[in-house]
Amino acid sequence: MNDTLEGWAEAYLRSTSLAFKLAPPPLPARSAPATAQRIEAPGRPVELVLEARARKVPRPGALKDPARRAELLHTFFHHELQAAELMGWAVLAFPETPETFRRGLANIALDEVRHMGLYRQQVERLGASIGSYPVRDWFWERVPQVTSPAAFVALLGVGFEGGNLDHSARWSELLRAAGDTEAAEVEAQVGREEIAHVRFALRWLQHFAGDSDYETWRALIPPPMTPLVLRGKTLERAARKSAGMSDAFLDALERVTG
Repeated sequence: MNDTLEGWAEAYLRSTSLAFKLAPPPLPARSAPATAQRIEAPGRPVELVLEARARKVPRPGALKDPARRAELLHTFFHHELQAAELMGWAVLAFPETPETFRRGLANIALDEVRHMGLYRQQVERLGASIGSYPVRDWFWERVPQVTSPAAFVALLGVGFEGGNLDHSARWSELLRAAGDTEAAEVEAQVGREEIAHVRFALRWLQHFAGDSDYETWRALIPPPMTPLVLRGKTLERAARKSAGMSDAFLDALERVTG
């Protein structure tokens, strides 16, 4: 049944319709948590062709080519899709958590869906479409390894989404340098809106783990993931501080080398 928060999350995860992934129904008001359900893999629309190994992202100079910009933004579209699905995955995997947490995850999923729409518009503006390039379920290969809600928010929220604060700023600059102001603005907008997602994750990390400092966060990251993978070449300290990371946290993250 899709008339509960849990039914909504499962329907979104299992759907193989690109139209449904892009425009799910509103969140139901009712919640009915049951036995924990850890869905191993999402439904994939036929338009999206999976590949085993990720392609290298375009070099900055290559972004002058509209096709390479479309490929980059298509990758970002798929990142947002995986994030939306994994928020729903956690709704089902951790039914014992407060409803405010699970409903917050679902609302973040809807933000990610909206970001998917922004990226789709840019991909199409550049002459391609969703499905023009193969994708890899890289986040799905890693996030479901977590065994607790604390580890989930540590890896996906503070880790991957925190890293996106760095990456989105860098790619926005590179897209602007390539002459694509519209795509650059979209990338910057997504980065700004991710700040609230990281803030949500830090707040719930504090709730579940008792602290949200660097060492607490690092200890919850499942191997082989490391803090180095979860940051950009340059930390966007202002954005990360706005999300709630302390100077001590950022100093430790900036020093990490492996």
